[in-house]
Amino acid sequence: MSKIESVRTTDVRFPTSLELDGSDAVNVDPDYSAAYVEITTDDGESGYGLVFTCGRGNEIVTAAMDSYGELLVGRDTDELVNNLGESSRRLVHDSQMRWLGPEKGVSHMAAGGLINAMWDIRAKREKKPLWLLLSEMSSEEIVSAVDFTHIRNALTPEDATDILEKGQVGKEVRIAELKADGYPAYTTTPGWLGYSDEKLVRLSKEAVADGFGMIKLKVAGSIEDDRRRLSLAREAVGPDVRIAIDANQRWEEQEAIDWVNQLQDFQPYWIEEPTSTDDILAHAAIRKAVHPIKVVTGEAVQNRIIFKQMLQAGAIDIMQIDSTRVAGVNENIANLLLAARFETPVCPHAGGVGLCELVQHFSFFDYAAITGTMEDRVIEYVDHLHEHFTEPAVVSNGRYRAPELPGIGAEMLPESTSRWSYPDGAVWQELNAR
Repeated sequence: MSKIESVRTTDVRFPTSLELDGSDAVNVDPDYSAAYVEITTDDGESGYGLVFTCGRGNEIVTAAMDSYGELLVGRDTDELVNNLGESSRRLVHDSQMRWLGPEKGVSHMAAGGLINAMWDIRAKREKKPLWLLLSEMSSEEIVSAVDFTHIRNALTPEDATDILEKGQVGKEVRIAELKADGYPAYTTTPGWLGYSDEKLVRLSKEAVADGFGMIKLKVAGSIEDDRRRLSLAREAVGPDVRIAIDANQRWEEQEAIDWVNQLQDFQPYWIEEPTSTDDILAHAAIRKAVHPIKVVTGEAVQNRIIFKQMLQAGAIDIMQIDSTRVAGVNENIANLLLAARFETPVCPHAGGVGLCELVQHFSFFDYAAITGTMEDRVIEYVDHLHEHFTEPAVVSNGRYRAPELPGIGAEMLPESTSRWSYPDGAVWQELNAR
């Protein structure tokens, strides 16, 4: 009988603040980081997960994962990975750790890191990438993985089953299509707030040449800068390429309305995170006031319960999900099913460390087995740090290629986790010695 032997965490950080990669109106100097975890069994299996952060505080998430790991060490591996619904609930609803949440913040993300690592073991056992594993699982098993606590007034197990059963029709054809053609992407690479105008223009033109039909710009530094940068970007990409804008929660409600309406001339496709992601009613008011610009949020939405309320309130046009903000694979299945129930497109947030690698699986699963459509759906792509993963996300001609290796995509190269571990890795020792 296989048992969980160890849960090991590593604080991995990359000094992206040196070039202002990832910079926006709120995260002005991010060091893209991963609280990285490996679960090993006594018969040699390993599963990997991670939680993305922007640097300082990464050690807090790793400490929380260490604490959760105590609940797993010594437990039967089959019991955990063959009933991932119950395994998820064991962590998320732990009677002591949930006091730090409940179901939000560091504790919730840390639980998600371990839940993802258990899914990694499951997918590797079945020799499938996560998206294909999920797509080929029975509706009954998918529903059993979802925690319906506090969302039954919007999505019942019966609703979820109906959605998944409808998704069975034509599924094999869609799986083949995904393997052949991939899934549409958009890129934020040109749009970081700290980039010069020249770099913005150059990268915008390169994005179009690379086949992207949409780019995204960070905004909310100053209205003058935003109008200038949007003008340059629009000239660079032409009238037919969508430009999304992202305020990273910088504004108050009325400020968001006034600011976005001053940018209508440049035809932004959406405004992302115009205000606090906890302020559902403000999102609804902003959505009404800036139409036809779409309102999008989700990368910092803390759980399925907030997503449920946003959908019920008509507060968003498009839902984002993030692969490490919520409690792992299980909760993102719930989020996809909620979006389908409310007929709301999902355009995942990515970038960071490993977020592209992980979140692509959910869009592939959504198309194959839930909604069967890609209309107005794209996955974010940022060309940062993919070289550190055993299966880097691949985008060609503006489309994600289907992941092929078994697992969830979180496994990093050992030399990367060693070299970039904080503060003792070789790179950080070199930087701190300057």
